[in-house]
Amino acid sequence: MDAYEYSEMLKSLSTKMDNITHIVKPQILQDRLNEIENMQQDADFWNDSDNAAKVAQEKTRTERMLEKYNKANNALKDGVEYFELAKAEKDEDTLEMLYEDAPNLENIIHALEIEMMLSGPHDSANAIVTIHPGAGGTESQDWASMLYRMYLRWAERHDFKVEELDYQAGDEAGIKDATFIIKGENAYGYLKVENGIHRLVRISPFDSNAKRHTSFTSVMVSPEIEDDVDIVIEDKDIRIDTYRASGAGGQHVNKTESAIRITHIPTNIVVQCQNDRSQHKNKASAMKMLKSRLYEYEMAKKQAEIDGIEKSEIGWGHQIRSYVLAPYQQVKDSRSNQAFSNVDAILDGDIDALLEGVLIAQAK
Repeated sequence: MDAYEYSEMLKSLSTKMDNITHIVKPQILQDRLNEIENMQQDADFWNDSDNAAKVAQEKTRTERMLEKYNKANNALKDGVEYFELAKAEKDEDTLEMLYEDAPNLENIIHALEIEMMLSGPHDSANAIVTIHPGAGGTESQDWASMLYRMYLRWAERHDFKVEELDYQAGDEAGIKDATFIIKGENAYGYLKVENGIHRLVRISPFDSNAKRHTSFTSVMVSPEIEDDVDIVIEDKDIRIDTYRASGAGGQHVNKTESAIRITHIPTNIVVQCQNDRSQHKNKASAMKMLKSRLYEYEMAKKQAEIDGIEKSEIGWGHQIRSYVLAPYQQVKDSRSNQAFSNVDAILDGDIDALLEGVLIAQAK
């Protein structure tokens, strides 16, 4: 990197920072922090423990955002000042140090940019992920299992915990259905962009003629919402079915109908849970999943109205990403229009660049 390139980088980062400042509104955040601190000094404030806990969480989020904003803003200001001073004094050592530190400065601004996009009401929540293969039998079920592994590896890379709620293995290979919770900060904020149809093109390992096959799998992501979220589910609107759990579990799974499937009749949303031996616990988990799915459904419907999209287009009606393994290797997202050639790494859970690219594209 030379002086011209560094100068152009600073201009680009300054423009980004101006846009971030306009959205973050740091002075408003600071005013809100001061307001919360004054509220917490009032002895009556702590009488309502639920409200006090919510305000404390808001304070933590606001402090974290301000801290990251100030860190990025100060780093950029220092970079500009040191560069102008070193250039005027022809201090080659300082200039060289700035050039070497340029990637770090870009990463700080980029991290703030992503953090800013994860400030929705439930972005910080855990993510409930459901994977369902499309038509195509073994081929699509195998593709579903590849996506399942990809998300589990992503969670592992971030030190997030995974709790399996429902897993139904395919007859020959892959999976028929899988639902699991990824638990970690901003898990939903990142994975919400995975909602939709994922398309795979490859030479099928199940075709003796080695022909190319195209498979589709749907991924549904919803936030694990708190019980205080106002979503009313009436008994007349749901149908509850019990069935025998599949998979590991010894003789118990073959004798007891502990697994629960709940169908929400007005929306035709179906959730199921079989991770526990207790039917009661599975029902409680399934109801929580249903509330999360209904919340996501309503949010998608409202966004569709804002965007002028017909109601019939909500759901799995469009393909969001293609994974091509043959005749060339490429993963391309239709929303960010970004293409990546590191297909093996992506299928091994290295999807941060993909997720962030979509978040940035949607913010624009």
